[in-house]
Amino acid sequence: MKNKYEIIQNTPANLDNSGSDWRIMPFSHPERTIRLGTSFSGIGAIEHAFKRMGLNYEIMFAGDIDEDCKKSYFANYSILPERWHSDIHNFVAKDFLGNIDLFVGGAPCQAFSMRGKRGGFDDTRGTLFREFARIVMECKPKVFIFENVRGMINHDHGRTWTTIKKTFEDDCDYQVYFQVLNGKNYGIPQSRERLFCIGFLKETEFKFPAPISLGNTSIYDFLDHEFDSKYFLKQKGVNFVSRKLNYDKSYTQVNGQVMLCQKRNQQFNWHGDFVFHPILSPDDSVHSKDTVFAVNELETSYYVNNNLNRYVITPETGSKWKMSPEPGVFSGYGRFRKLTPRECLRLMGFDDSFKIAVPDTAAYKQSGNSIIVNVLIAILRQMDITKYGI
Repeated sequence: MKNKYEIIQNTPANLDNSGSDWRIMPFSHPERTIRLGTSFSGIGAIEHAFKRMGLNYEIMFAGDIDEDCKKSYFANYSILPERWHSDIHNFVAKDFLGNIDLFVGGAPCQAFSMRGKRGGFDDTRGTLFREFARIVMECKPKVFIFENVRGMINHDHGRTWTTIKKTFEDDCDYQVYFQVLNGKNYGIPQSRERLFCIGFLKETEFKFPAPISLGNTSIYDFLDHEFDSKYFLKQKGVNFVSRKLNYDKSYTQVNGQVMLCQKRNQQFNWHGDFVFHPILSPDDSVHSKDTVFAVNELETSYYVNNNLNRYVITPETGSKWKMSPEPGVFSGYGRFRKLTPRECLRLMGFDDSFKIAVPDTAAYKQSGNSIIVNVLIAILRQMDITKYGI
């Protein structure tokens, strides 16, 4: 006999199978303004989703403990300084009761004590999820979106998710729907599975948006055509990313079609996606650089497929290199590089209107910690978020 935790883990997919395409679903009230609140706001994935959709929104409150996130957030969105909270424990949401249409966040969730075995709000003491739930109870948004890693459903044999779901349903008094969604099924070539939990204050029928095909879209479509040589790997990095062991275990991928799941530190520990650029006719000065590698020293299967010629590069002025596919004879040499911060942001659904206001190290971290914007757009269209605006 299955226990209650196994039943939750095996909940059937709650996806829309009606044949509807969320990309062309019209908004019923596009003129309305959505009053938005976020915590654990990061670089504002939900805010960027509204910008990309061209919908009206007003940021009622936002916050994050990371000062670099604050810099990025304030560089990109309009928010009053007093509406920002750096320490969620000190944030009181009661002042916004009845004035929040949508509340979004992805609180890191530690194991819960389960001391009382009630599986509700009382058993979340000392966790950041408790703060998320507290804000929901204090400001009573019409809708909330809670995002987290897929593993949360199975954490502690399902007990953690049982506690969270019970808190939302019984203590917060919301109708809850949850589903694991993958970014590669919503227009972004990245294999990133995340749990999305949506709560409605009023009884609502809801199905999550159906997946769409990537078609011919690949990582290549998100790459910079010009970049700085500082992103090239040297010998130690190349040795790691080109090792068959790391490749077979999906620690690394070179010239892939669909990106591995972005992580906050992947560009600094050589885990994740990399680009190999062939050089057609290098001169002696190029050969002398310590970032140029001969093909016969490497596993050619890593980079000879996936239309390699699209990745051909030629030197520009100074430290700049340009990616410009052109016919020619492959020299047998090429360069490996990591993705640029801009490329990482694009592969999270942030278009180039997003201002990068922090150094590379922080930008990589922020991108890897964010939510894929396209998935949020799909959810907002599917629910017709404008129904909840004013």
